[in-house]
Amino acid sequence: MFVGVARIVLSIPGARSLKDRRRAVRSFKDRARARLPVSVAEVGDVELHQRATLGVAVVSGDASRCRETLARVAELARSLADARVAELATELIPFGDGGRELRASLAPFEGLAGERFGFEPDEEGEP
Repeated sequence: MFVGVARIVLSIPGARSLKDRRRAVRSFKDRARARLPVSVAEVGDVELHQRATLGVAVVSGDASRCRETLARVAELARSLADARVAELATELIPFGDGGRELRASLAPFEGLAGERFGFEPDEEGEP
């Protein structure tokens, strides 16, 4: 399994208020989510009118699929009419051997789901 992540810093020179900024950010987030299998979140610069930092994540069993998706996200960001890409950083993280090592690495956390996330186990012991 592979996790691809990107940090995109947008410069929004035409934003005169947080409302203008939110409109530009929402436009990018909605387009990216609609066109690509990614998660997008605003991760910084939330109080600045003309700057926004976004995090993007994609998960795939194929490294080239992650790279391609991140490249398409970057293209989409560069095509925005009301914002410019000020910074762009990407990283591809291999996670286990085809996902097989993942279960073993989670063993210490078994039984904690209810405690950590506030779920009560049902009668069969399932959260």
